[in-house]
Amino acid sequence: MTDGNARRQPPRKQAAALAYDLERDPAPRVVAKGKGLVAERIIEMAKEYGVPLYEDPALVQMLVKLDLGDAIPYELYQVVAEVLSFIYRMERRARDGLL
Repeated sequence: MTDGNARRQPPRKQAAALAYDLERDPAPRVVAKGKGLVAERIIEMAKEYGVPLYEDPALVQMLVKLDLGDAIPYELYQVVAEVLSFIYRMERRARDGLL
């Protein structure tokens, strides 16, 4: 029970990381996920290793519900394909010196 003067806590940061091996995986799979400090560490490591970041709170909310190693469900194929397409375009622009 809380009293009426209690402040609402801001939502905890969430993060998920996907990997996709075209020759081995039927679909991208969850390789890291977490909330709070774990999410912050995932984001920090992605930046350290030059892994592109993409923010989509609704998508990450679904991804953190999956188990580590799980392939994304069919229902997420379209949105994850759009994210991967965005990331590939950004990587290509960076390689071409356009960023």
